[in-house]
Amino acid sequence: MIEVRLQAERFDPGAELARLEALGSGAVASFIGIVRGEGGLASLRLDHYPGMAERAMQAIADEAASRWPLLGLVLVHRHGTLAANERIVFVGTASRHRAAALEACAFLIDWAKAKAPFWKQETFHDGTTRWVEARAIDDAAAARW
Repeated sequence: MIEVRLQAERFDPGAELARLEALGSGAVASFIGIVRGEGGLASLRLDHYPGMAERAMQAIADEAASRWPLLGLVLVHRHGTLAANERIVFVGTASRHRAAALEACAFLIDWAKAKAPFWKQETFHDGTTRWVEARAIDDAAAARW
């Protein structure tokens, strides 16, 4: 099972994990990304080009599935305007062994962060806005794979 979803709606991490556990694997690993509220951040708007973003996320998931012996993976990324402290991304992997589940999970979030085509704009409590630039640290994390 490989499932990739881009959605505006909130997701339920417990339900996503239960679906992965039901595959009968020996290990399930997960990551949940949350919109940071530091520095007076009120919200984060994520825009994407439909079709292009889905294809890029699917390619990232397919790459993980080709590198590790996974029984399943779920990659959910939200778009739209999200308030500080809202969940933005879920990555879950299931494998017979923990190393594969953990490594694939880390790979998925590193590559999604660096390679998925999203445009992010921060809005602060004082009303100012700022586009989020790509960060070298994210590119370096993706490059290690």
